[in-house]
Amino acid sequence: MYQFISKCEQDTIEFASKLAKKLQKKDIIVLSGELGSGKTKFVQGILKYFGLEDEISSPTFTIVNEYSSKICPIYHFDVYRLADIDEFYAMGGEEYFENGICLIEWGELIESILPPNYIKITFKKDDSNEDYRELEIETFGNKYINLF
Repeated sequence: MYQFISKCEQDTIEFASKLAKKLQKKDIIVLSGELGSGKTKFVQGILKYFGLEDEISSPTFTIVNEYSSKICPIYHFDVYRLADIDEFYAMGGEEYFENGICLIEWGELIESILPPNYIKITFKKDDSNEDYRELEIETFGNKYINLF
């Protein structure tokens, strides 16, 4: 497991932007953590690397937002409102895994159906410092062994 300490929103954005340089089609990042913990700021950092930071919006009600980048599509999911995994299948969710980079907020809800290779980032807030975040990064499968 790798750990990153973010002391402000900009730290989170810059960390995500640096990670985005290494991403490619079929990469999946699960973003886990309570409301307001920095998941959407992280997505903003990924999109910043691809020149799309001005287009970000939360997919809370649409489930997925699609962005076009020069490398491949980027899919930003918020699966919090899904009733169950079957609803993800019904929307053709697994097809996204093959076609672009997937950033999945609340992705722990569908973790059981993810492909074997993915990155999970858990965001933790600090009650004593509202700007401080601890990001715990876990990699699953062999693809990301040397990424961090």
